[in-house]
Amino acid sequence: MQQHDNQPLNDFIEYPEGIMLERATEFLTTSQRRHSIRSFSNRPVPKEIIETCIKAAGTAPSGANHQPWHFVAIHSSNVKKQIREAAEKLERSFYEGRAGEEWLDALKPLGTDANKPYLEHAPWLIAVFSQKKGGLNADDKNTNYYVHESVGLATGFLIQALHRAGLATLTHTPKPMSFLTDICGRNKDNERPYMLLVAGYPSDEATIPNHALVKKSLNEIATFI
Repeated sequence: MQQHDNQPLNDFIEYPEGIMLERATEFLTTSQRRHSIRSFSNRPVPKEIIETCIKAAGTAPSGANHQPWHFVAIHSSNVKKQIREAAEKLERSFYEGRAGEEWLDALKPLGTDANKPYLEHAPWLIAVFSQKKGGLNADDKNTNYYVHESVGLATGFLIQALHRAGLATLTHTPKPMSFLTDICGRNKDNERPYMLLVAGYPSDEATIPNHALVKKSLNEIATFI
């Protein structure tokens, strides 16, 4: 193995196999209660909870440990209004023909349309950006590697962290998303919008599409050889 600075692994916890299965089953059960919703309460969520969840996202593995991501947590009513207006403008063109019939047919069971009131109503939006250049230090200009994969992992960590904290989420990916760069004041040359997460408490009217409850079986998603 190539020589490198290192230290002993001293925070790994090994559990008896029975406890391992219990913990895995508990996590599965918790994950099965995670649902994407489109009706959020405007009930406040403390900034500290969002900060802690973003810290958890920052522990995700990444290419060369460059951590090529940046999270913009948006609480400002004015900024959320700007995002909603820009997103709905794009969504109208999407649903009016830009998407194509096959895509629109795939979305019908979810009941989605161009109206996105939750972008303004939910207490928090989190814009996730990927970075082409970076490194361990904020002013590094090195090439980042496996950027898409790395940011995807961090976003998954963030979704689970928010869920485990007791919040509901929704992933929103309008195309194109360049308006997020402008509204959030990010670097156009180095950063690209990756995803917009809506986070908060579900409203009393929140529902789950039956279509979204259908999950593939283990045999369909995994092969053991």
